[in-house]
Amino acid sequence: MRSLVRLSRAVALAGALAAVSSFGSLPASSPPPLDTPRIAATPIDLDDHLAAFYRDRGFRPLWATGGALRPHGERLLAILAREGRLDSDLKTALTAGIDGDRRALARADLLLTDAFADLATDLHRTPAETSMRYVDPELTPQPASVRTLLERIAAARSPAEALDSALRVNPALDGLRRGLADYRARWSRLPQVDIPSGPTLEPGSSGVRVRRLRRRLGLGDGEFDATLAATLRDFQATHGLASSGTADAATLAALNAGAAHYERLILGNIERARAIPAHSGGRYILVDAAAARLWLVEDGRFTGSMRVVVGKRDMQTPAMAGLIRFAVLNPYWNLPPDLIRDRARKVLRRGPKAMAAERLQILSDWSRSARVLKPSEVDWPAVAAGRRYVNLRQRPGPHNMMGAIKFMMPNDLGIYLHDTPFREHFARDDRRISSGCVRLEDAQRLARWLFGGRAPGASGAAEQRVELPEPVPVYITYLTAVPSRGRIRFQPDRYGRDRAMLAQLARRNESR
Repeated sequence: MRSLVRLSRAVALAGALAAVSSFGSLPASSPPPLDTPRIAATPIDLDDHLAAFYRDRGFRPLWATGGALRPHGERLLAILAREGRLDSDLKTALTAGIDGDRRALARADLLLTDAFADLATDLHRTPAETSMRYVDPELTPQPASVRTLLERIAAARSPAEALDSALRVNPALDGLRRGLADYRARWSRLPQVDIPSGPTLEPGSSGVRVRRLRRRLGLGDGEFDATLAATLRDFQATHGLASSGTADAATLAALNAGAAHYERLILGNIERARAIPAHSGGRYILVDAAAARLWLVEDGRFTGSMRVVVGKRDMQTPAMAGLIRFAVLNPYWNLPPDLIRDRARKVLRRGPKAMAAERLQILSDWSRSARVLKPSEVDWPAVAAGRRYVNLRQRPGPHNMMGAIKFMMPNDLGIYLHDTPFREHFARDDRRISSGCVRLEDAQRLARWLFGGRAPGASGAAEQRVELPEPVPVYITYLTAVPSRGRIRFQPDRYGRDRAMLAQLARRNESR
């Protein structure tokens, strides 16, 4: 019965659209024609809201006019073809419609709307991976309804631009989706052949393991030659391995894990990227804690990047979103509790001079009315044991751990972005060194970007707060698969978060 209702509604809509002279206008109050022709086609499972959209616009088509698609209809058709969503029913209806069958073109208009609705819903759906914490709720993705998107396209001066805006996602998500298609075309199509463990395979190696390795990588019979080495380097570069061109234990493990495993990793990271809105026309900062890298994003494109230092394994930088609202010049460094206990143990070993050596100031607490204490006023054994608390902060200066500037996105996690005097840390491959905050390779460059081209200068040596011209969003994520020049590159799961992410993704798939 449900399919008959859907068919009846689709037929009525298609007949009403076809009845509009040359796909022109029909008064909004006009009912569908009573002699609606019966279209011999599978039913279109058109949502009630989409059917209402057509009724409310007087059954005027959205994507076509006369005997052809309008420019934004052609644009949608190209997008659907790129996404692999151009089915035979739509192709048949379009072909017949362009040949003069108005009923077929009307059906094509409905099918285009239905396909647009499916794509927009898929692009903007709630992520399965929900670890992102939005400390500023307005940064939570809030996609518009499909009907609202259709109405914007219909009312826009440039419907093609409105279509692009409706389907826009953040560049990380867009790159991952494109990279998944490339991965499937490049690696998933290859034979999933297991290769027995053993000594490293390298140029000059031969035997059954080399033959299986060549088959696994889509190569014909032969020995370990230059072609095999080059293909291995390509595989290694994609899968986050040292590009040696030899098949060591780590490379064999990645090959034997199989393409399905890596596809699941890409899909899981797509879910992580869904937590970041598109910010059409705006700008924001994206920090990837897995890569220890920061990107500047403007108008939906990556426009710059820099290395960062992130939290160590036991003090991880969290996935979170907040607004940078102000900068602090000549900042104090407020030590975290674990380092306060560490400094207390130093005082017990070396005496009060340990405080002076690091230019540390002792405060009674973390409030604005905190009292400055002398070392003799502190119960250092109790502080070292964690039974008592004091606030230790390092005075501003060239050796201050915050460097010359820090960027504040107020949050109860105590996470922010800041300068650092320790430049050598950015040359490390593993940059998990901090207590959770994000240290910047080029803080002055970020300051210029945030303040419209000119970094603020401090007046004097005292700590100084400077408001941003307008708040700028920061999204701290964790991506173990990233887009790279149209392809995918996997990264080490240094925080060990992938297992939980994959389990969450599996639960969502099972519940469908």
